[in-house]
Amino acid sequence: MSTTFAQLGVPESICRALERDGIHEPFEIQTATMADAFAGRDICGRAPTGSGKTLAFGIPLVVNATDARSKRPTALVLSPTRELAEQIATELRTFAGDVRVGVVYGGVGYGPQLKRLRDGVEILVACPGRLEDLIEQGAVSLGDVDQAVIDEADRMSDMGFFPAVRRLLDQTSRDRQTFLFSATLDGDVKRLTRDYQYEPVTHAVDAETPDITVAAHRFWQVNKSERVAACVDVIHAAGQTIVFCRTRHGSDRLTHQLTQRGIRAAAIHGGHAQNRRTRSLQQFIDGNVQALVATDVAARGIHVDDVASVIHYDPPEDHKTYLHRSGRTARAGRGGLVVSLLQPDQMMDARRMQRRLGLDEAITLPDAGGLPTESGPASERFADVPVQAGRDSNGHAGRNGQSADNGREQSGQRARNGQGARGNQPARNGQGGRGGQPARNGRGSSGAPKGGGRGRNRGNRGRARSSGANR
Repeated sequence: MSTTFAQLGVPESICRALERDGIHEPFEIQTATMADAFAGRDICGRAPTGSGKTLAFGIPLVVNATDARSKRPTALVLSPTRELAEQIATELRTFAGDVRVGVVYGGVGYGPQLKRLRDGVEILVACPGRLEDLIEQGAVSLGDVDQAVIDEADRMSDMGFFPAVRRLLDQTSRDRQTFLFSATLDGDVKRLTRDYQYEPVTHAVDAETPDITVAAHRFWQVNKSERVAACVDVIHAAGQTIVFCRTRHGSDRLTHQLTQRGIRAAAIHGGHAQNRRTRSLQQFIDGNVQALVATDVAARGIHVDDVASVIHYDPPEDHKTYLHRSGRTARAGRGGLVVSLLQPDQMMDARRMQRRLGLDEAITLPDAGGLPTESGPASERFADVPVQAGRDSNGHAGRNGQSADNGREQSGQRARNGQGARGNQPARNGQGGRGGQPARNGRGSSGAPKGGGRGRNRGNRGRARSSGANR
């Protein structure tokens, strides 16, 4: 018999809110972590994207939330990308009841974010760059944060945010509960766990690397001039597709070329205004766009289920990037298709990468007729959708991206789906309150301080933290 959320100790009001969104049974990572999270222990979770991590940390944050004062949240979630930050906040609000959830990121105006912080939020979801800006302005203080989450820590490291993450965690209460979720727990992530978690309980879901065998992989040898036509063939055969390009200029150019060939396409990269990025992503989620053309950095914020295929228009820089890109399809046990377009001078690197991945698929000439399909040709499903030649789905002519990423994450404004924990269930405004929720465990000091830090007690557990200088 399957475990229920109620059996895990989730309050009835939250269970009802989840059921309204069609969520009736917990995922594996939620079942594994919930008891330890409610008990106040530090959690170190190894879980891939789409495994249900948002509910795994979100439910305990809501249940254990303490009232916040103006500009002083009591729980913090750090996210590597703008789109992911918005999706996390949206999902939390579906069951948060009267727990106030705010989200801050760059790329949008400060006004609404400043007002929300002045009004007070218990849970603040943030990208590191904008959060540090707001702290410098005196708009927010992290001194009352006693629950902290580092989500997608491996990507946070890849994007160079760990120095900022450390600075931010140093400003939170040392008597805090810390959740860390990552697809891998080695290298910089391991050091962050060592320095900022106290005796964390580790829970691992699935393999250390994604099971790429769930998807069908094709490696096609094409000349440079043939790549656009190959993309069109794959999209028509498979359906909604994410296409990866190496550069912003390349993604804009390809979007223009696909649109000219009757494919409804939209680009998403750091050179576009945030409202345009958000609109493009939402159109893809809603099924109004067939192809989302993305750079690697922008794609780190894309969490969409039911992606039929992934195309490596430009080869990934290494096998880890191949895994990350390809993981956008074949999610939650469903099938998917991954097609790599290889020019003659890229064959040797592709074979080397195949060996690292354990893939033995032959490199062949393009053959759209041999591709696996589940939903029928996309050309039929989009036959009634008009396309304006030479423009993307937003009505913008393809052009080079102008702005440069400055190392500060900027996040989307209105991603509405709130996906990630449960398939593609739509997020709705939170319903229900927090009545009868369990109080947070005791917080008295306990045990001898260690390394200049002070002791902490959650339940019957002593906690000693190193001083900020030693972190």
